[in-house]
Amino acid sequence: MSMRVQSGLPHPLGATWDGSGVNFALYSANATKVELCLFDRKGRREIERITLPEYTHEVWHAYLPDVRAGQLYGYRVHGPYAPHEGHRFNPSKLLIDPYAKALQGDLRWHDACYGYRVGSHRQDLSFDRRDNARFVPKCVVIDPAYTWSSDHPPRRPWAETIIYEAHVKGMTAGHPDLPDGIRGTFAGLADPHVIEHLQKIGVTAVELMPVQSFFDDHFLVERGQKNYWGYNTLCFHALAERYISPGHGADEFKFMVKRLHEAGIEVIMDVVYNHTAEGNHLGPTLSFRGIDNASYYFLAENPRYYFDTTGCGNTMNLRNQRVLQMVMDSLRYWVTECHIDGFRFDLATQLGREYDEFDSSAIFFDTIAQDPALQGIRLIAEPWDIGPDGYQLGNFPPGWAEWNGMYRDNIRDYWRGEAHALPGLATGLLGSASQFDERGRRTWASVNFVTAHDGFTLRDLWSYNEKHNEDNLENNQDGHDHNHSWNCGEEGPTDNPEVTQLRNRLRRATLTTLMVSHGTPMMLMGDEVGRTQGGNNNAYCQDNEIGWFSWTDNDEEFFAFVQQLVAMRASRPLLQPDKFFHGQLIEGTDVHNVRWLRPDAQVMQTEDWTAVQGGCIALMLNGKKQRAVLLLFNPTAESVGFQLPVEQAPAKWRVLLETGEGRFEPDEPAVASGETFNVAGRSVIVLEGMEILR
Repeated sequence: MSMRVQSGLPHPLGATWDGSGVNFALYSANATKVELCLFDRKGRREIERITLPEYTHEVWHAYLPDVRAGQLYGYRVHGPYAPHEGHRFNPSKLLIDPYAKALQGDLRWHDACYGYRVGSHRQDLSFDRRDNARFVPKCVVIDPAYTWSSDHPPRRPWAETIIYEAHVKGMTAGHPDLPDGIRGTFAGLADPHVIEHLQKIGVTAVELMPVQSFFDDHFLVERGQKNYWGYNTLCFHALAERYISPGHGADEFKFMVKRLHEAGIEVIMDVVYNHTAEGNHLGPTLSFRGIDNASYYFLAENPRYYFDTTGCGNTMNLRNQRVLQMVMDSLRYWVTECHIDGFRFDLATQLGREYDEFDSSAIFFDTIAQDPALQGIRLIAEPWDIGPDGYQLGNFPPGWAEWNGMYRDNIRDYWRGEAHALPGLATGLLGSASQFDERGRRTWASVNFVTAHDGFTLRDLWSYNEKHNEDNLENNQDGHDHNHSWNCGEEGPTDNPEVTQLRNRLRRATLTTLMVSHGTPMMLMGDEVGRTQGGNNNAYCQDNEIGWFSWTDNDEEFFAFVQQLVAMRASRPLLQPDKFFHGQLIEGTDVHNVRWLRPDAQVMQTEDWTAVQGGCIALMLNGKKQRAVLLLFNPTAESVGFQLPVEQAPAKWRVLLETGEGRFEPDEPAVASGETFNVAGRSVIVLEGMEILR
């Protein structure tokens, strides 16, 4: 077979089908030759090897008029194998195109996947000439055409957003009403049964754990496990094939997005641009390492090694303009071609590093800020990495929201009765203004959560003092040791009704605190029905019932509570303000928008924040032409009487929620200001004024 080869163009990068042929373009500043390898339909046999004839602006390119959409391909890149100089070229290795829009086949681990002789003396300094093509996925030339017709992204205001963190397979693999062929796939997540569940909760956005193409780590495969979470990305434009049902492609993902949009639910992708699946200097040669190691990765002072602030072996070099372009092209692709509504950036501190220091004006942030295609897109940072000064909560630029891990720990400590936890509760309830109220940022910048994929579920939070990660086969050494959790007197499952009742109280109180806090609340998949991981706080390799949503063993009573709780928040603007409350006077009145009160209704003084009874406190919120909201918090074991405030307060209050028994709007008479109201132990009371402030 002899292909016609034309010069083509150095842009766009990747394999681009134009209806007549395919343009191939690959960036490599240090290569000496690039070969394009074409494969048969099954990817088993190389049918053509073509040297890319042109090299323009460090891009190797060619146009093949005889190639069509659906063609499988990969690259072999020639250049020096000189690890001490940062170069690891090896043309024996078939490499994945960083711009591939789809991959076919899975990675099968074999020693030939490494650029060096595994087990040899000084390992990575040696050179391995074995061909790895049998063991690696093949890139696919795609036809990007897709009919979106009337898709309308919801574009809800940030202040109204409620995020639900979910896993595509975990959410759908165990659903009894889904056909076998779509369980664990994008089609499963688009099924009406799943979407209806999300709508019943009242969430407005689904944050999907990584769906970009990733691979199972070698050490996991060796012990019969998988990388379930997916924070091991290699190809930033392609979807993980494991989430696509048989016989379908990227269109299935787009269909899922469209169906969720029709239900009023936005789609946020958890993306990993800080590192890749190639690992450290002893990792495999699958893509970037063999294309141009010195350009794509941050190298250490000794360029044989990587400058690693991710803890995953390598760090992407976003200071290289072509690497930065690749990430930006990826983001634009997901927004423009797939209609994604936003991104959560894994280890985002690394993305803002100028070498070893974080800078909120780093080139990555500035580049996103000026990109027209990304205006209005939700940008959420995980504000840490393992480098120097890695925790950067509150330091990201305007327009960004951030996962607030400090909020998580403070709320957990408050409800487990830790001393001096009250200031942390107060900070979190008002949007963590000390971290976020600057440069015109708004309350929604704080993404509040008490549980996430990394850690205990809500049920396990109040069932375990210690992690129980034995199923991970790492001798229970993995995962966090400081969980800010409490087992309520017995570790794990129990038949003790008093312990069960206490755990349920704490679940309701914790989730209520989340929903009445200013900021953007985020729930974890399955918390609404009492999902447990059996005390596993690091289920990254548990692609089974431990990590999946259980659709057959649900706490329906708690689910009903969550539904009403979310609805209560959504219908009260004072619980979801766009701007920070600092106790300032409401315009045209002598009423403050925030008042912190002791149980005796006296205004909190400085000394009270450490001395007030057991952390019991009241928060009164007021707004112009709105009914006041009064929140009463009692983290102690015993009932506490709260005197309802008189000053700057309505004459009467009605109860919206009592978390002790999980009652919403109980049939009780109105309570007059000045009266004493008993708040059960470890519970929250939400009251609403019966007159509107004019």
